[in-house]
Amino acid sequence: MRKLGLDYGDRRIGAAVSDAFGWTAQGLETIERRRDGSEMERIRRLIEEYEVSEIVVGLPKNMNGTVGPRGEICIEFADQLRETLSLPVHLWDERLTTVSAERVLIEGDVSRKKRKGIVDKMAAVLILQNYLDANSKR
Repeated sequence: MRKLGLDYGDRRIGAAVSDAFGWTAQGLETIERRRDGSEMERIRRLIEEYEVSEIVVGLPKNMNGTVGPRGEICIEFADQLRETLSLPVHLWDERLTTVSAERVLIEGDVSRKKRKGIVDKMAAVLILQNYLDANSKR
């Protein structure tokens, strides 16, 4: 079964999904966060569409490894996912993934305007791929 990777941000949630073997991560979309909480329904539809069995949420840690206010928000989001969707949710250290995603896009000569729309999706890919690589049974 596939895994869904999420990069939870203040305004957007980047989403990525693994292949059926759990070897590679592919970017899906960037979900806009809304006041009405409709992003949870979009995540539910992605889970159904891609037959997801587990979710990986990026956990932003401070450089010294501690969890700050942003990390606490992501932990609350992961808890909400567990309760709402009844699936295993893993938190994965995502230090510097957005910076890495931005760098990859700059090196790929993606314009600043386009980067804004896809950096969260790219960060989700990096979070999920790092998780898959660390938990590989190959």
